[in-house]
Amino acid sequence: MPNLWQNSDFRRLWQGQTASQLGEHSGLVILPLIAVLVLNVDAGQLGALRAVGQAPIFLLSLLAGAWVDRWRTRTVMVLADLGRALALAGVVVAAALGFLGLPALLVIAFLVGALSVLFDVAYQVFLVRLLPRDQLLRGNSAIEGSRSAAQIGGPALGGALVSLLSAPIAAASSVVFFVVSLVSIARIRHREPVSGRSAGIPQIVEGFRFVVSEPSLRAVCFASAAFQFSFAALMTAYLIFLPRELDLSAVAVGLALAAVGPGALVGSLLAARLPSRFGYGVVLVSAALVGDGVMLLVPAVHGTMTVPALLAINFVFGTFGQLVNVTVMAVRQAVTPEAMQGRAAATITFAGMGMTPLGSLLGGVLAGEWGLRTTILVTAAGMLLSPLSMALSPIARLGRELPEVSRS
Repeated sequence: MPNLWQNSDFRRLWQGQTASQLGEHSGLVILPLIAVLVLNVDAGQLGALRAVGQAPIFLLSLLAGAWVDRWRTRTVMVLADLGRALALAGVVVAAALGFLGLPALLVIAFLVGALSVLFDVAYQVFLVRLLPRDQLLRGNSAIEGSRSAAQIGGPALGGALVSLLSAPIAAASSVVFFVVSLVSIARIRHREPVSGRSAGIPQIVEGFRFVVSEPSLRAVCFASAAFQFSFAALMTAYLIFLPRELDLSAVAVGLALAAVGPGALVGSLLAARLPSRFGYGVVLVSAALVGDGVMLLVPAVHGTMTVPALLAINFVFGTFGQLVNVTVMAVRQAVTPEAMQGRAAATITFAGMGMTPLGSLLGGVLAGEWGLRTTILVTAAGMLLSPLSMALSPIARLGRELPEVSRS
């Protein structure tokens, strides 16, 4: 069997996706921190900013899946990188013209979110078109590992730049990453066939019906929706809790959030081995339970051990959360025909990530009414609905081997 890393196109995809994720993850910290530390927004305004950035997931995911199944995914990724680079460059322009305020950040967050939807669906589909089935789990582990590497460098870099330099320079760092990704992905030589299918409502409905009819994918949708809704609410309170309640600097906030990354790298390595040894269902349920449950400890953090405690919590969350992510992706790719990959990925994204705008808004409201610590405790408890829903579903009974599905 050829070594995965001997495939030059896979290496270019991996390099480009890593750079793109660095741009995305640094931007996800830079924009909220600019809002909190520079514009001094309150919890409700921060919730609105995060909700606007996440709204494209709800609005565009299903259509993006139909588009990606029809288009060459390399082209989609290149255009998405270009668009995000231009959008974040808008921070520099807005600052130069004196328009850098919350309205400008809302527009930029929406544009970046919309293009990220296209990129994320496209790279998942391209991986299936590029690699043989027996290399998919290792390919997913490597690709998700690159996303983990971005979680290490992105938040720390974003927090440091916002703290030490001007907001435009902080945003410009993400622009550079997207340009690097664009160049790397544009060099991929693998040629994909272009489908003659249209990309309209019937195709979207076909993808939705497929996911609903497949027991494992249906379970993934329910678990993802429960997790993403609660996690989005938690993060709205969390991003204010760290600098204001715990009095952490932007650099310390970035480092605390970046601790998810090393854990996620470990989770990616575990995902290449544990499901085939203990069973996909057991790994999914147990990893989700530990990864989500550890966030219940966040409200208790205080005193001199604040930063070490946050590092430990985020490391555990990253490890087991990434183990879930990679394993779920392998399940989805294995049970989905190739012609349906984009729509299946988009439907699951819609069901899960589509809940994040509502969760972000709710987190802002609860933080204002109940306080930050109580909000984090309640929303962390809500995240446990995800492993519970998987434990009660057919996905918990998946064994060491995934079912065979035709790739046509």
